[in-house]
Amino acid sequence: MSSASQSPPIRVPIREGLFCGDLEHLETVSLRGTKCDSCNEVALAEQKICTNCGGDAVGQIALARSGVLWTYTVARNRPPGGYHGQDPFVPFGLGLVELAEGIRVYTPLEGDVQKIRIGAPANFKAFVTHTDGEGREVVGFSFAIAAKG
Repeated sequence: MSSASQSPPIRVPIREGLFCGDLEHLETVSLRGTKCDSCNEVALAEQKICTNCGGDAVGQIALARSGVLWTYTVARNRPPGGYHGQDPFVPFGLGLVELAEGIRVYTPLEGDVQKIRIGAPANFKAFVTHTDGEGREVVGFSFAIAAKG
């Protein structure tokens, strides 16, 4: 009896139009942005029209994989609903990371919450957050924060 090899689970983004790159190779993935050809506004994720001027001359771009922590807060209590984080719950940071394109991305933060500081370097990370009801791996993202001395 030969063992049939199973194909790996299908990976899907946590939100359509959010990522550039192959979800099978998470180290190559980055956030997708939209840049307006008229006003140069940059928005997170794939957009059909500019979120600033309403123009339809927009192009898709890969956003920078690193930035700087602009501001943050710490979630010290387990969020309600379908929380897929660590069990038992561990406090985690949430913050705005400013990328080179000038956009600030609201994101979970990885790192010791006692050492997170405004102005710290932040690096993008795509990862599988959970498996959905159809057996697909759901890919989300965070930014890892380097502790400042």
